[in-house]
Amino acid sequence: MRLRKIKIIEEKIAEHHQCLIADPRARKGKWQRVFKNGNEIYAELGCGRGQFILALAEQNPARNYIAVEGRSSVMLRALEKAAKAKLDNIVFINEYIHDVHEYFDMAELAGIYLNFSDPWPKGSHAPRRLTHGRFLNGYRRILKEGSCIEFKTDNDALFAFAKREFEKIGMPLLRSTEDLHCTDYGAKNVTTEYEDKFKAQGKKINYCMVKVSVPIQ
Repeated sequence: MRLRKIKIIEEKIAEHHQCLIADPRARKGKWQRVFKNGNEIYAELGCGRGQFILALAEQNPARNYIAVEGRSSVMLRALEKAAKAKLDNIVFINEYIHDVHEYFDMAELAGIYLNFSDPWPKGSHAPRRLTHGRFLNGYRRILKEGSCIEFKTDNDALFAFAKREFEKIGMPLLRSTEDLHCTDYGAKNVTTEYEDKFKAQGKKINYCMVKVSVPIQ
């Protein structure tokens, strides 16, 4: 039954081939050709059901967006929402990205969003966290000089870890709060599905924005 369910999900995902990138590694350095324009490109790593990234794409038609999600059952929901929205400035990657250099060229992106990433709570699993230094070093190479990374989480320990990693790698905090929805910029904040759930429960959301300086080659 489980194999049958997986096959059905895969078949349904395939129906959305118009906005799903089947060979994302082959698009490295060529992403603007995918969008057929010269607009800047932003990526969300771990887009979930797509609420956040689809809202941004709708609000900012002069920007391009890449939504990445490894879980196929979750990606399907995002693709179904995208089909209803009929936006031409967003595409999807249904893979877990372990090395961003395989997918993006130097300075190809203008910003990265990390929303409610897996905290990987065990200390030995720290290198798997999307805010670990090994990932951050990758981001700074695929981002343009002066670009930003925005990070949100409900996990206090992960937030503290992320800020230490940002500091170690030389990414200065432009904004930082442990209660996003009580800030002025929180009023303009675009939420995720998880965030709406946590907010309804009265849970505080950690948020920070960091500036990226490209390393000297």
